Amino acid sequence: MTSPGMRIRHHKARGEWAELRFMARATELGLRVTKPWGDNAPYDLVIDCAGRFLRVQVKCTRQKRWNSYRCHLDANGRPYRPDQVDFIAAYIIPEDTWYILPIRATNGHAEILLNPRRPNSRHRQFKEAWHLLM
Repeated sequence: MTSPGMRIRHHKARGEWAELRFMARATELGLRVTKPWGDNAPYDLVIDCAGRFLRVQVKCTRQKRWNSYRCHLDANGRPYRPDQVDFIAAYIIPEDTWYILPIRATNGHAEILLNPRRPNSRHRQFKEAWHLLM
């Protein structure tokens, strides 16, 4: 079965859909999610974890490169920095899989490759790592 997100053509609408998916999943796991007003913050959402606020930028991809999925980690060509964002939540649409990546784990790269089917992939420890937000 094809994910509904695969049919969303406009990248902005697809990104908004991914944010909703993230908020639903985080709420199901008992996390408190806050959405900032407007869209001028470098992050999409905030997780309130016992008074500690974590800034989360949600990204999604359906773009395959070799056996992995290519995920952009930038805003207008500039990679996110630790003073802007605490976590990247990367959603691989065709696999229905989340990666919860601390921003420092991205090493300032503007894009990364994620492979949820390969057990020894580079970012495997962040696959479905929701506990990092708790």
